[in-house]
Amino acid sequence: MTGLNTIGRSLLRDDADILKSPSPPSRRIVFGAAWLKVVKGIRPGLVLAWFVMAIVVLWALFPQWFTSYSATVGVARQQLRAPSAEHWLGTDALGRDLLARIIYGAGNSLSGAFVAVGVGLVVGTTLGIVAGSARGRIDGAIMRGVDVLLSIPQLLLSLSIVILLGFGILNAAIAVGVTSIASFARLARSEVVRVRASDYVEAAFGSGGTFGRVLLRHILPNSLTSVIAFAALQLGWAILTISTLGFLGYGAPPPTPEWGLLIAEGRNYIARAWWLTTVPGIVVILVVLSANRISQSFGKVTA
Repeated sequence: MTGLNTIGRSLLRDDADILKSPSPPSRRIVFGAAWLKVVKGIRPGLVLAWFVMAIVVLWALFPQWFTSYSATVGVARQQLRAPSAEHWLGTDALGRDLLARIIYGAGNSLSGAFVAVGVGLVVGTTLGIVAGSARGRIDGAIMRGVDVLLSIPQLLLSLSIVILLGFGILNAAIAVGVTSIASFARLARSEVVRVRASDYVEAAFGSGGTFGRVLLRHILPNSLTSVIAFAALQLGWAILTISTLGFLGYGAPPPTPEWGLLIAEGRNYIARAWWLTTVPGIVVILVVLSANRISQSFGKVTA
């Protein structure tokens, strides 16, 4: 009898332990916790930056989706009309819809910025990798040339190159890209030198790895992350510089829609038609700030 009582008490304790033990979480609880984690990780500023860039890219690729007006042909008796239901952002001195010119101008401004960043990224990164890898006299010769480029004000150098190449959005983009070569080269060289001095690269050389193989498998993948983040930052700077050249008259010729040219065309009417300069300027500011915010997120990811 005593043995039976002992067995019964042990069974009761087991049942009590089972009741006290936590039950496995349900799928709804797990999904809710995961969704809450995702929501907490969302940064409103970054989401807004991506949204602005997505809209501008769609403007550049499919402008006809967003407006039915022409960007170069004006409407008779519609000069300098204020923003209204018919023309959301008003019209310019020739009766052209300002929203249409901003939308179609996104293609010229963005394409020029991508060309500028591409020139600086490819040429500058190549020079930086060669300088950081070869060292010695080659490194010294390349970096002295980089120092010369850095000593010249970028806007002055851009204007000089545009004058030599001729006016136009493509020539302005190339000029802006040339001025960014030195920055890319300096950053790429510093990253290559830093990664090459690390322990795992020395171990790769010690295990019999050739210079080319170690460069492709270890040095370059760990060096280009910062360069890519810097390229995203340079995109906003390129848009701003190309708009500056267009404002000064060295970019796309009229009546080509380009953001800097739009601001320049509206400055003579700022007293009676403020929207001609204010709205394109706000668009440029938003795009530049969005590109800078996205580049900051790339820096945090690659850090």
